[in-house]
Amino acid sequence: MKTLLTLGTAVLTALSLSVSSFASTKPWPENHGRVATRLFVTPDDSPPAADAPKRPLIVAMGGAEGGNAWAGPRAQAMRNAFLSDGYALLALGYFGAPGTPEKLDRIALEGVRNAIAEAAKHPHVDARCIALVGGSKGAELSLLLASRDPSIKAVAAIVAGSVVFVGHTDQFDTGSFSENKVEIPYVPMTEKAVPALLAGNKRKVFDLMMEDADAVARARIPVEKINGPIFFLSATQDELWASREMSDQMMQSLKQANFRHAHEHVAIEGSHAAPMRHLNLVRKFLNEQFLTQAKQGCAR
Repeated sequence: MKTLLTLGTAVLTALSLSVSSFASTKPWPENHGRVATRLFVTPDDSPPAADAPKRPLIVAMGGAEGGNAWAGPRAQAMRNAFLSDGYALLALGYFGAPGTPEKLDRIALEGVRNAIAEAAKHPHVDARCIALVGGSKGAELSLLLASRDPSIKAVAAIVAGSVVFVGHTDQFDTGSFSENKVEIPYVPMTEKAVPALLAGNKRKVFDLMMEDADAVARARIPVEKINGPIFFLSATQDELWASREMSDQMMQSLKQANFRHAHEHVAIEGSHAAPMRHLNLVRKFLNEQFLTQAKQGCAR
């Protein structure tokens, strides 16, 4: 209980000092701009034949658990499924992995972008055909990056947020992402949400933060700017945040913008983790809407 009270005091202090400006004066975290990666090109990790065709690249990112989950043994079956489909896969950890920032604090988009560009230099990767697959905060990151980078040709966003949210630091006084040392506008922690934070009710925390309409408008991810097909996979009883409702909102934004690429939203019955048991739906969408395009060179 003492820890929660200390956390609550820290959050309220941070709110009174910095939330109004969205700009943090805190030092940038250690290893800012660095990410952890591992590139997979064949299912058995053996070198591809010299004359093997280039593969479209899937960049896979986890969520607020940190680390590089897609590089580990729990992801092996799905990773190999993607590889068997004909993709290369870059597992990317953006915090909480060796050599990366410790916390989800103003993660540098350029660090992620540079790592993707480096992987795309591999002789068996088709640099013209890059898709992002992200879960939770990784979905938020995927949508944000793709909305700012037309070289990304498809996104699969699993239990995604529709805005950039506050970062996960002790005082909740910085945003999740930055670009070239400029903090990207975010939906901040609010005084109204602090009691729910102390009670451990994460869904209520996010619901209350989203009541700040001005902040939501500033932090909205412009998904209509993405240069390729988009797939949303959400949860109907999401206990963390309103992934189904936010995915619906993003689909509506695409409709209003007359989005020219394929876009689909599937809501899975269950909790925040439930859609991770349905990643074959991601494969199906990407194989139909991205792999076909990749065979034509992704030249659009």
